[in-house]
Amino acid sequence: MPVNFSEIIDVLGTLAFAISGAAMAVQKKLDILGVLVLAFVTAIGGGTLRDVLIGDLPVAWMRNETAIVVIIAGALATFFFDRLPRHLSKPLFLFDSLGLGLFTVVGIEKALVHDFSAGIAVTLGTITACFGGVIRDVLLNQVPLIFRKEIYATACIAGGLVYTMLTALSLPQKTVQLGCLCVVVLVRILAVRYNLALPSFLRKD
Repeated sequence: MPVNFSEIIDVLGTLAFAISGAAMAVQKKLDILGVLVLAFVTAIGGGTLRDVLIGDLPVAWMRNETAIVVIIAGALATFFFDRLPRHLSKPLFLFDSLGLGLFTVVGIEKALVHDFSAGIAVTLGTITACFGGVIRDVLLNQVPLIFRKEIYATACIAGGLVYTMLTALSLPQKTVQLGCLCVVVLVRILAVRYNLALPSFLRKD
């Protein structure tokens, strides 16, 4: 049976964000229920909002048992084996960046299937990738990463623009997907490595 590369991307994105959410919960010393909840909202939050906005109901995770299994597996593995990566900041950043790129691709392709324009597709790809992290951060009582100076949603937008350009060049779909993924992850890594940030409002009292 042929392998659907888009489905693989969806599963990998779900796993990456589940581990990201669970790792942050472990970092905050939450119990196993808290770890599961953070894994779920991080992995499905953006996709849920996307599906509600485009009217694709029931939302994707309610029709896909695989996603639930992947989230639970990722959360439990992170909870019980958190001592392997004793310091979680680097693994957390890695999985969050991968999830960001993978879900940007998933969101864009879902929008295009529903015949939305390229601009709307990039917007929905950004929402898919970012909104789960917003819910996660709110539940942890901290300012969502997307609203801080650190480049986050901008990486998704950059990847989405690359997706659009590569599609216009009629390149193979896998090349387009990988190109978008690599750009999102690369922008995140460079932003953190060189402390790049969008300008913020500075009030002088």
